[in-house]
Amino acid sequence: MYIVALLGNGIVLFVIRTDTSLHEPMYVFLAMLTITDLVLSTSTLPKMLSIFWLGSREIGFHACLTQMFFIHASSLVESGILVAMALDRYVAICNPLRHAAILKISTVAKIVQLVLVRGLVVIAPLPLLLRRLPFCQAYIIPHSYCEHMAVVKLACTDTTVNAAYGLLVALLVGGLDGMSITLSYMMILQAVFGLPSTQARLKALSTCMSHICVILTFYVPGLFSFLVHRFGQSVPNPIHIMLANLYLLVSPMLNPIVYGVKTKQIRSRVARLFHVRGP
Repeated sequence: MYIVALLGNGIVLFVIRTDTSLHEPMYVFLAMLTITDLVLSTSTLPKMLSIFWLGSREIGFHACLTQMFFIHASSLVESGILVAMALDRYVAICNPLRHAAILKISTVAKIVQLVLVRGLVVIAPLPLLLRRLPFCQAYIIPHSYCEHMAVVKLACTDTTVNAAYGLLVALLVGGLDGMSITLSYMMILQAVFGLPSTQARLKALSTCMSHICVILTFYVPGLFSFLVHRFGQSVPNPIHIMLANLYLLVSPMLNPIVYGVKTKQIRSRVARLFHVRGP
């Protein structure tokens, strides 16, 4: 899965970078998504593989905090990019004549910067708050990576502030992003069902299928993992660990496959790259 994630995201990023016809808002956001997936998978999977293959079950405290920062910051950035892509689809379908004027490259660059800054600033307090806690229990994290709440539970003091901030970030940022995407697609569906022909409706909806698939592969495992960690005390630990691993594994692996298969422009460029005649 890690190899597929590296190759898939690397190829998609290379195709977008080298083909000037793909220097459009949707593909800029997609390039940002692939970079985020590469950071997310690379910050976790090499250490995960060393645990399973080499039995290397130790990690330094500061390395653990660093890994935690990159995991959660990348997740937050990816969520923001999915919102930006939903905005792009909304403008492309509901206001196609002004799409180029509304989402200029300068505007897209500002959106990307905002998403990056939000992810870094919001997640920065998590490792800082953890550094002040004393740890006097067994230093065993029941995960194959440094998940925030799993590390917080090792502390032998009151962790209300840490738990509350983590919950606040998940509910506010995740909730706002989810509502933004839902609102965008409600307006998209309203515009699509107002089109005169069935063929036009299907064509408009087909441009959104890749994005919808990516949203599902990102949010569904993440939501299950979050709910189980917070409220699923009766869920067996192996199931919880598997859900947490899938959250980090599935999305980076499937995203380039979904966009490679569903997006004709990328599919044809990849086929040309490997000298294969595309369909």
